[in-house]
Amino acid sequence: MRVALVGTGNIARIHAEALRGLGGRAEIVAGVDVDGAAAKSFCRTHGIPHSGTDLARVLDTTRPDLVHVCTPPGAHLEAARTALAYGAHVLVEKPPTLTLRQFAELEAAADHSGRHVATVFQHRFGSGARRLRALHDAGVLGRPLLAICHTTWYRTQEYFDVPWRGRWDTEGGGPTMGHGIHQMDLLLAILGEWTQVHALARRQARDVDTEDLSLAHVGFANGCVASVVNSVLSPREQSYLRFDFARATIELTHLYGYGEDAWRVTPAPGHEEAVLSAWHGGERGVPSGHQAQFAAVLDALEAGARPPVTLAETRRTMRLVAAIYAASFTGSPVGPGDLGPGSPFHERMQGGGPPWRLVARQEVA
Repeated sequence: MRVALVGTGNIARIHAEALRGLGGRAEIVAGVDVDGAAAKSFCRTHGIPHSGTDLARVLDTTRPDLVHVCTPPGAHLEAARTALAYGAHVLVEKPPTLTLRQFAELEAAADHSGRHVATVFQHRFGSGARRLRALHDAGVLGRPLLAICHTTWYRTQEYFDVPWRGRWDTEGGGPTMGHGIHQMDLLLAILGEWTQVHALARRQARDVDTEDLSLAHVGFANGCVASVVNSVLSPREQSYLRFDFARATIELTHLYGYGEDAWRVTPAPGHEEAVLSAWHGGERGVPSGHQAQFAAVLDALEAGARPPVTLAETRRTMRLVAAIYAASFTGSPVGPGDLGPGSPFHERMQGGGPPWRLVARQEVA
């Protein structure tokens, strides 16, 4: 599988290393960046034969089967559309677009091209998450009742001083969009469709346009309810997911990726043998990470199938992000049907603008 990387920063390095770990299943044929010197240096370091600054020209020359979009979020849509126009499948880093309107444009471009677009949500692909999903689907754990999804990370002000960070127009949001989205996607991969969100977002401590924390209560179609927290203000960093089923509590505690030792299972009284036997008898040994997802993507493309994570699955996650912003900034509960083309939160994640922008304008006046 011939692969081109668009964007040659740190995330592209992770992609290159993960692809190289797949035993020759992928050949990286090009690296593209608006910074020509960065592109050349990256390609030289990773032994990539072709570098350039003009994506269309590079695609026309190298004709990759698959393009990995690793640019800052504001450039994702245009890079993906260009790759599709040149007949390549696309794997795009999160978030795939800055808004739901842009996401609809990406879906239309994919449909028109006949090619596939998948989003990088690598936490789905560790064996622990796959085992949890299988046990839930098989009914071993009973009905899901309560979930916790907390992404409590720490980012300094210097982190946000990079020009494109902490801005709605280039990053699409704060920790709700750019940090906690991985944990929220895994939450949805296990629990399925969400139905209603109540939320609060604040700009507590960082000099940014976006929020630096959010808290949400999420209801699901299966009756489960979840607490969702996204923060970049938390010195003791942690990514924590907890699922309380009728027959067991399943917990995942990690930071940026997990292995088998990150999971904890607590069966309900009377269900110890069935739960533990099923848990320890399932798929094991694969940590979460880009390499696990890339292998699954190649498996699908080589079989002529749609690769994970599909745009339909990603749309559910993007709508949850938009719903947290909408519920926070309107003060009202929000459902999926409230986020269509007629909604300001379809056009922009911040809708008409966060409350603190209004306060700032009033102070200036």
